[in-house]
Amino acid sequence: MAAAGQRRPSLRAVAPVHLLLLMIVVSFGSQAAAVGGAPTWTTALQQHVAYFDTDNDGIVTYSETEAGLRRIGLGAATATAAAALINGVIGPKTRPVRSSSSRLSARVQYSNLTDGSDKIEDNATTSRMDIYIENIQKGIHGSDTGSYDAQGRFVQAKFDEIFIKYAKAEPNALNQTELEEMRHANRGSNDYSGWAASKAEWDMLYSLAKDKDGFLQKDTARAVYDGSLFVTLAQKNGGSSGGN
Repeated sequence: MAAAGQRRPSLRAVAPVHLLLLMIVVSFGSQAAAVGGAPTWTTALQQHVAYFDTDNDGIVTYSETEAGLRRIGLGAATATAAAALINGVIGPKTRPVRSSSSRLSARVQYSNLTDGSDKIEDNATTSRMDIYIENIQKGIHGSDTGSYDAQGRFVQAKFDEIFIKYAKAEPNALNQTELEEMRHANRGSNDYSGWAASKAEWDMLYSLAKDKDGFLQKDTARAVYDGSLFVTLAQKNGGSSGGN
């Protein structure tokens, strides 16, 4: 009840405040789960990477990548080298950058871009090797199958095309020779980094997930795109299921 002599706020005045609060709640809710504040990722590529985010803070550190690779079956030396390569290449690409006119906290650092414009790079205390899941689509490389689109969404038709074109010995599986044929066919002109990334990814997947007859099954390959295969491999190896 309003005190004597005070005017009761009108519904017209209060409504915009309620609307603003609702917008804040909805915006936050799209990035965090109801329990524990864990981010809710919407694209297959974000979900793929989120397996490695064991503390659910939206950032995958080098140590999280290395530990995740060991959980799914890589040896210590291989996991260490692979994590350094993955985070070293993808981390800087996914780092959030905002214009210098934005209001940011004191935890920022300046970087001079080659075009002469000044921008403020969020970071201050985090490593340049940290992968920001929110921006993971910026780390997509060339010379691949196109099964992720430019936003990191899974493209079923492109994935099906892999097996339509290259699965010859078995209709829904690829052997090592067929995988090599597929990779070579997808090579972009002079895209050496894309060639290397594609080879590393498919070789790792094949070594970890091929069946006893030396085939990578279609269902198994599909599961890597949203990260669900990582959970299966980790459980098979007696490890935890990772982030999210």
